[in-house]
Amino acid sequence: MPRFFTDAPASDFITVTGSDARHIGYSLRMKKGEEITFCHSGTDYNCVIESITETEVLCRVVGTETSRSEPSVELTLYQAYPKQDKLELIIQKTTELGVTRIVPFISSRCIARPDEKSYRKKQERMQKIAEEAAKQSGRGIIPEIAPLMTMKQALEDMKKSELKLFCYENGGEKLSSMPVAEAKSIAVMIGSEGGFERAEAEAAENAGATQIWLGERILRCETCPIAVTAILMNLTGNM
Repeated sequence: MPRFFTDAPASDFITVTGSDARHIGYSLRMKKGEEITFCHSGTDYNCVIESITETEVLCRVVGTETSRSEPSVELTLYQAYPKQDKLELIIQKTTELGVTRIVPFISSRCIARPDEKSYRKKQERMQKIAEEAAKQSGRGIIPEIAPLMTMKQALEDMKKSELKLFCYENGGEKLSSMPVAEAKSIAVMIGSEGGFERAEAEAAENAGATQIWLGERILRCETCPIAVTAILMNLTGNM
């Protein structure tokens, strides 16, 4: 069944306009009486289309349920800013896998260092990529793409999570040995192309993060977050 995201409905009807309305009417060629689902904050609104015009689709809510596609754990990915369009790939794939929030930050070895103005433009595009990936994968929420942070800010922000993990190429605990099964919120920090300085690893440890190690193979910075997200979803019983 087609799924779209919406604001919290104020009544038993949902009105769709703009690009979503055009997509429903023209791309999907949906008709009056067909079923469609809208999502807001992890709740699915099961609807029936009441009317379709060139600019507006009116839908009647016939039932609600908690989205079954949302993981039991809130996973926040702290990703050191990579080169080129790698971050877009990371956002797309980790959204499909179940990440809740993605926080780009600047570490010592980041080559790409966008200023605030250029990042805001990129942020809009990246948020759209997260939305499209959430629709495609049947998510109940759209993961938030956070403002760009310094590493110090990112480490402070990580403290909000119950379990804090720091991917470090120079060793640490095996991810499979971490007590993730009962965790309600997990934060994981991953480096850019050059990894992390030793001082950054120490700062993460001082902030309460446990260093984790993914084995002898060094993963590319765009591979690591996808692999870690998939492993954590499996370890928490969400895959």
